[in-house]
Amino acid sequence: MKKSLKWLAAATALTASASIGWAQTQGVTDDEIVIGSVNDLSGIFAAVGVPATKGANVVFDRVNEAGGIHGRKIRYVVEDNGYQMPRAMQGYNKLLNRDKVFAMLQSLGTPMNMAGFKLLDPKGIPNVAPLTAARQMLQEPMRNKFTSFSTYYDQARVGVKYLAGEFGSKTVCTMYLPTDFGEEILEGSKAGAEEAGIAFGSETTHKPDETDFVGSLSKLKEEGCDIVTMALGVRQAITVVGTAKKMGLTDMKFLGTSASFLTVVAQVPGGVTDGFYAAASWQDLWARADQPAPAAFIEEYKAATGEDPVGFAMLGYSAAEMMVKALEAAGPDLTHDSFIEAMESLDYQDDLVGNYITYGPDDHQGADTVFVNVVENGAWKLVYEE
Repeated sequence: MKKSLKWLAAATALTASASIGWAQTQGVTDDEIVIGSVNDLSGIFAAVGVPATKGANVVFDRVNEAGGIHGRKIRYVVEDNGYQMPRAMQGYNKLLNRDKVFAMLQSLGTPMNMAGFKLLDPKGIPNVAPLTAARQMLQEPMRNKFTSFSTYYDQARVGVKYLAGEFGSKTVCTMYLPTDFGEEILEGSKAGAEEAGIAFGSETTHKPDETDFVGSLSKLKEEGCDIVTMALGVRQAITVVGTAKKMGLTDMKFLGTSASFLTVVAQVPGGVTDGFYAAASWQDLWARADQPAPAAFIEEYKAATGEDPVGFAMLGYSAAEMMVKALEAAGPDLTHDSFIEAMESLDYQDDLVGNYITYGPDDHQGADTVFVNVVENGAWKLVYEE
């Protein structure tokens, strides 16, 4: 009897030891995986966060209806930060401590993500496809961080270099929010100017709720700025371009990054944004609407939501599909380690976004190519890629 009890105790201990990794992985139960996001659903980047969230939910709803992943349904919990730091930290604390999320997907905002890392990193919570292209998204410890696309720095650098070569521009200037987001685009603009052999002239800083840019544009005109890069809110970027046209500043070329590469920016009534450039790491959805992958996505999204998708709905959908690929590859014994190894194994052409996605143990940036686009007749047109 004692031998039987000893054998049973040993077997129980062995079973417990084998499953301890899974048992200690938060956000994973027998029938559920909890994914979180701290996003902007009501602030200056709501035009990014709202459609991205909808796109992700289209994927997760479809996967859940088909039975989930290895028998587990995905619960996607999104907290609105309104692009405000206090609300962002409230969201992170709730998701980590109350909802016990397994991973984060598509959290928005450079400063918000960086602050969130202080809570995510000690727990080893993966941060996947954040809605920011800042270089700091892969800061150490990098192991739990995965970005989808090229950085703001490279987007600004490549965009400035292209415009300088195309139009013989002489001076680059920058209008930006004085945040990590803005600082990176400023640095990329200076690097692009140096590579192109032209001058960096001046910079102006702005508040998130600023709406009058006449004074700043007048200053940049006096400085001789013929390329102006922007790291501003979506409505602010539109306002700047429209104000410049009213002021007759037709020789200025305005360049945004992926933060401005939105369908709504191209479709401003009256052609306000025609001639506005944006450098991003994916291709415009509607410019490729007749291609198989974009056409299938448009049909699925419209059937699910009753709306036509925009570019960031495509990104949310693509990021959720990537998350699903990794969860499937991680297998039924899901832990943070198995998920990270699965992410590092991904290597595929994403025909929906029009870029190649590949990761590895030393490469947590999915795609590298930068596409420069310009608004023509209310639509984005691809003019250069590097």
